[in-house]
Amino acid sequence: MGFFDRLKKGLSKSRGNLTERVDELVENTAVVDDDFYEELTDILLLSDVGVRASTEIIDELRRRVEEKKVKDARTARQMFKDLLVEEMNIPRPALHWPMVMFVVGVNGVGKTTTVGKLALRFQEIGRSVILAAADTFRAAADDQLSVWAERAHVPLIKHQMGSDPAAVVFDAVQAAKARKADLLIIDTAGRLHTSPELMRELAKVVNVTRKRAANMAAGPMPVSVVLVIDAATGQNGLNQALEFNEALGLDGIIMTKLDGTAKGGITIAVKDVTGVPVKLVGVGEGMDDLQYFEPDAFAKALVGIEDAE
Repeated sequence: MGFFDRLKKGLSKSRGNLTERVDELVENTAVVDDDFYEELTDILLLSDVGVRASTEIIDELRRRVEEKKVKDARTARQMFKDLLVEEMNIPRPALHWPMVMFVVGVNGVGKTTTVGKLALRFQEIGRSVILAAADTFRAAADDQLSVWAERAHVPLIKHQMGSDPAAVVFDAVQAAKARKADLLIIDTAGRLHTSPELMRELAKVVNVTRKRAANMAAGPMPVSVVLVIDAATGQNGLNQALEFNEALGLDGIIMTKLDGTAKGGITIAVKDVTGVPVKLVGVGEGMDDLQYFEPDAFAKALVGIEDAE
């Protein structure tokens, strides 16, 4: 089952989700009119797209429909899909090696599992990877990351439980430099976006790492900060993105558990408000279920258009 099939299956789990509602709206609409736009707006809002993004999308759809004198709802749906693709399609900057990647987020979103899957993905394309266990407060995180490191056959830098996370990161950066690793992935402790003190602590570690990595004798190592969001959290996920982006300056977002929610609109809302690209999505629990985000497939799954391939 490919990305599109897994995504559409996930988004179709509950009756009344965006896919089914758009299909029903199109089938029951003879002519595109104000009622059509109003119902489509409601569908977007119920799917966690958010007020701002929903308004922008519908206003632009209305403009294009009027400009092309479209009356048929099926044609309008295709134009709607094209708009969603445009909305999500932020160019992903090329990766520069070697690099450091912080994986951040609140508790329970799947950070540690995501770190393990990232290690496997980059190993598969021939990149040398080192993992760092900077979540020194949760014993299960250390054990879980050790399992992933063994699966991916990559080194793991860790300290005793309760150690200073900054010390772990420092040692990991030195190890990555000494071993000439392509990628250092740092698993961080869960941070509540509503706790300014914890966010400042994490920001300090990230900023110090950026300075050290930029001034290495062997050459600078770019530092990337990637936020993991559970797609099922809805608008709370949007708040997380805003707070983490303000505190850390995000470079990308990974949306997990997208196969387990009927509300995939949060992906649009997060990008619209933060401007940060969604880079990968989790569409299952398997080791290869972390997929690069494909805006076209995502838009098709949302509006119920079958994959043409």
